[in-house]
Amino acid sequence: MGDPSTPPVEEPSSDPALLRTLTAAGLPPTGRFTPKGGWVSRVWVGDQYVVRLNNDGRFRDAYRHEATVVKLLAGSEVPHARILAHGDGPDGPWYVSERLPGRTLYDAWPAADSHTRRAMIESLGAALRALHRVRPPADLLPPWLVDALAGEPWAAFHPPVVGAALQRVEAARQWPGHDPRLLAEVDDWIRERLALFAADEPVLVHGDLHGSNVIVDKGRVTGLIDFAEASAQPADVELDIILRWCARAREYPPTPEEQGLDETTLTEVPGWLRGAYPELFEREDLRERLRFYDMHRELALYAHHSQPDEREAARDRVARLLSGRNHLDRLVW
Repeated sequence: MGDPSTPPVEEPSSDPALLRTLTAAGLPPTGRFTPKGGWVSRVWVGDQYVVRLNNDGRFRDAYRHEATVVKLLAGSEVPHARILAHGDGPDGPWYVSERLPGRTLYDAWPAADSHTRRAMIESLGAALRALHRVRPPADLLPPWLVDALAGEPWAAFHPPVVGAALQRVEAARQWPGHDPRLLAEVDDWIRERLALFAADEPVLVHGDLHGSNVIVDKGRVTGLIDFAEASAQPADVELDIILRWCARAREYPPTPEEQGLDETTLTEVPGWLRGAYPELFEREDLRERLRFYDMHRELALYAHHSQPDEREAARDRVARLLSGRNHLDRLVW
């Protein structure tokens, strides 16, 4: 929901919304901050603090949820930014955290040599192992995701929730002009695969790990950031977005105005990650589980996106999944 890694500029900020937020957080409304763009948040990066302001109504209680998740990390080995305060104000919900050393993996990646890139991914593997050792409440879901699963209009991806996959089929059936034959096939396809998840134990998964949500410094991860999509799900749900990022990195720029990384520079990431965290890849049926997660995401778009062309594109990807093809075909680990 924002990039907190850019070094601050040399002029004190005078943005009224920032000053009001600092005051509400009990912090001095002074200091140098760099304003940063994001997909749904305004972000200011200071010498000590990162201030985020969310004026996008789709993400109900996103910061409240993030604060809950960060508290679960207390005492763990998960690198993360300590929360200082959060609340609601006249400018919208706000969240203030400490500033982590370094910059985003997205920013560091292009200039890093192969040795440094591998070190960063291996450090990410260690961070993920620590994260997945955290046991969250079994029903942990972001409030905005609860809304989306309940059928409210939704114009973006949301992370897969295994138990809600059949609900996505029913939601898609509510659209006029939906493809009933396709959805009948999807319904059968999902039911045939639910047994793959019957023995899973939910762990804490970040749910949106890509280059903009990992902070690195000197070849190591100093923090995972933006836990707005964190939930209690099987550990390998984490691979859904990571591998999607590796295969389709251009679709994951840090802001709408920027470009994503060249995915050809990420071809070795899955193998490096597997070397650092082999347990995440150990299931014999992993690729089928990952296709299931992918189906959930595409159904979410087909069921909830407000734009007909986006729903049609999702429909085409659902059809390819039924034939056994998706972005995973171009990845090796």
